[in-house]
Amino acid sequence: MSTAPNLPLPPRRPEESHPQSHPLRTIREIRESLPEQQLGHFDAELADTDIDALPDMLHRWATLGSDGFLERLAAAPFEGLEFGQRSYDEAADGE
Repeated sequence: MSTAPNLPLPPRRPEESHPQSHPLRTIREIRESLPEQQLGHFDAELADTDIDALPDMLHRWATLGSDGFLERLAAAPFEGLEFGQRSYDEAADGE
């Protein structure tokens, strides 16, 4: 890992206060926000991404890490789903 000191983050630019911006500011914060099974994917993409493409790649992962999807999924993982019957079971009943 880096030996850089934990310096304070620079103030956000005005365009970063846009409602669609994400709250994550460092690669460490992005990594900590991701589920464990996604860390390998993130690290591999980070290692292979061209320097010019890093801002877009990091923004995409930061958005994924802070969009609340996992919290919503964990809160009601099967809401609205019916189990026990396959869609092709209905077609077989009619034959």
